[in-house]
Amino acid sequence: MSDVDVLVDPQAEAPAVRPQGRPIESRFLYVDVAAARAKQLRKGAKVRLEAGVARAVKPERLAMEEVNQHLVEWDLPEFSALLEKR
Repeated sequence: MSDVDVLVDPQAEAPAVRPQGRPIESRFLYVDVAAARAKQLRKGAKVRLEAGVARAVKPERLAMEEVNQHLVEWDLPEFSALLEKR
């Protein structure tokens, strides 16, 4: 599978190209990424799931499904950057 998936946005003329997120191996990181994405969805971000999959459910469930399908890009801050903020 390629690093870039094509998602179909029914309102857009051309399909949106979005890079695929890395898989998450830690359940704690999974919770953090899904919670951050749910916060974005509650603030009005567009759902990245296909129209048939995105049912009227809670933003938390939508965020979890987006993370499961690798539709959310995430990155960890470097440890040295965290120490500099102190």
